[in-house]
Amino acid sequence: MSESPRPESIEISGAPRGRLSTRAIAMPADTNPFGHVFGGWLMSQMDLAGGTHSYRRARGHTPTVAVEGMEFHQPVYVGDEVSCYTEVIRVGRTSISIRVEAWVRRHGGSDALVRVTSAVFTYVAVDDQGKKRPVPPEE
Repeated sequence: MSESPRPESIEISGAPRGRLSTRAIAMPADTNPFGHVFGGWLMSQMDLAGGTHSYRRARGHTPTVAVEGMEFHQPVYVGDEVSCYTEVIRVGRTSISIRVEAWVRRHGGSDALVRVTSAVFTYVAVDDQGKKRPVPPEE
């Protein structure tokens, strides 16, 4: 199966916001027949990044309860280095909303970062029995 041609990436203005939470390399098993990485794979990477950030902020388990505004700006290809940046945008009594942006460095390309996806993930803090619990104050 031949790889689809890669269009020139259009860099979304700006730079990543927040902190680097995860980094992964897109692999052949993560693609569709057209050579693009599945959106679901990318969304799972973003959820891992946001979940890691919310776990640290809430000091415990925080399952995902919502994803808003998922936008796929550019495709991701095999070999691209995918970096997910996270930023807490809201802390409620039991929930945390985190903006997650996925940026790539193209395989075989320059070191320029290209924003490929963004969304807001909401997590809820739960106790060992799975019941909602308050998010503790920031340390």
